[in-house]
Amino acid sequence: MPDSSRPTQSESRAPRLDDLLIVGVNHRSAAADLRNRLYVEEEDLPARLAELKAAGVAPALVLCTCDRIEITTCASGADAAALAARLAEWGDAAPDELHELAAVHRGEAAARHLFAVAASLDSQVIGEPQVLGQVKAAHKRATAAGLSGGLLESALQAAYAAAKRVRSETEIGARPVTLAASALQVARQVHGDLGRVRALLLGFGEMGELLAEELQLAGIAELAVAHPIDRRAERAAQRIGCHRRLWAELPTALAGADILVSAVGGTDYVLDRQLLAAALKTRRRRPIFLIDAAIPGDVAPDVTELDDVFLYDLDDLEGLARQGKAEREAVAGTAWRLLEEELAAFVRQHAERAAVPAVSALRQRFEAARAEVLAGGVRDAEQATRLLVNRLLHVPSQALREAAARGQDAAEMERLLARLFELGDGKDEDET
Repeated sequence: MPDSSRPTQSESRAPRLDDLLIVGVNHRSAAADLRNRLYVEEEDLPARLAELKAAGVAPALVLCTCDRIEITTCASGADAAALAARLAEWGDAAPDELHELAAVHRGEAAARHLFAVAASLDSQVIGEPQVLGQVKAAHKRATAAGLSGGLLESALQAAYAAAKRVRSETEIGARPVTLAASALQVARQVHGDLGRVRALLLGFGEMGELLAEELQLAGIAELAVAHPIDRRAERAAQRIGCHRRLWAELPTALAGADILVSAVGGTDYVLDRQLLAAALKTRRRRPIFLIDAAIPGDVAPDVTELDDVFLYDLDDLEGLARQGKAEREAVAGTAWRLLEEELAAFVRQHAERAAVPAVSALRQRFEAARAEVLAGGVRDAEQATRLLVNRLLHVPSQALREAAARGQDAAEMERLLARLFELGDGKDEDET
């Protein structure tokens, strides 16, 4: 867990970008077993934040997802090893284990990591929108705990802006990358607004129920379930929270279904061309989106000859998901370029803000010198300005002489003075 860039800090100075520190484990640095042990339940997060605050680690944020658990802070003097040890303590893990596996990001690298996480460029599934919501939820908890503000706040706001730009200027999240998301995309292509469609689940099974639940979450008007054994359909309807249809009513139920998920499984086909053709006739040729989620399949091959049945099996949905992943990865390069532009703007803005106190102190020093000259009662303008110039140049001239006397290379100081006060052509030696 290298962290050789850790700066020496002073509590009195303004925050530097190098103060920004992220320590944690993610899907690349640690296996799922360790991430599961370190995972902090949502109800426990306020207590963990309180621990950080009591230890002086503030501002700070704890991001905990299935992919990662990370502590982000810009606390003065924050130590990466100490934060890794705290994560180990939370997860009842060995400190040495975290010392070896924890990822450490500091300064500009930490800001880049934060931007990438918010924009879902550092996720197992590139482009998934949920992670931005998770970052915002972590930010909200930190604010409630009194742990937001300062450099951390500005970095988070910049990360949100970067994520918004990546989402709006690329197709990073346009394609589905899971079977369920692929099914929803096809369903919308066939039927448009899902709020007006009715779905029917035949059987249940793990994949069948997953697809049915995703349809419910997408806001379909109605979901019903039927099974060859009616009491199983009744239990499934109670578990899923939907209507039950009797298996004897299957022809009528098919005619009312805009989306049909079949997950019965068995040696015989559940749906054949004749049964679906009758349903289409009753529907007056309104299309049916049919998902065969059973292994072996429930749907007879000749169903594909019906014009108004759009049949997809699990292999078809998996193919759409693979295509979606490939397309997201293809646009990731563009997304990273946008992110780097936003990062450069954030770094520049932070540097400009950090320079304000120094400029203010310099102005105060010059004003104090001017006031001293005026207070001396000098009436002659030439004499007064010469005296002022001498006083202003006294300290930097002395510093240059002392550096030379100690054998130090004063060239860098001279170049800085030339840059600040436009001495000569105002260029560094390596620019000529």
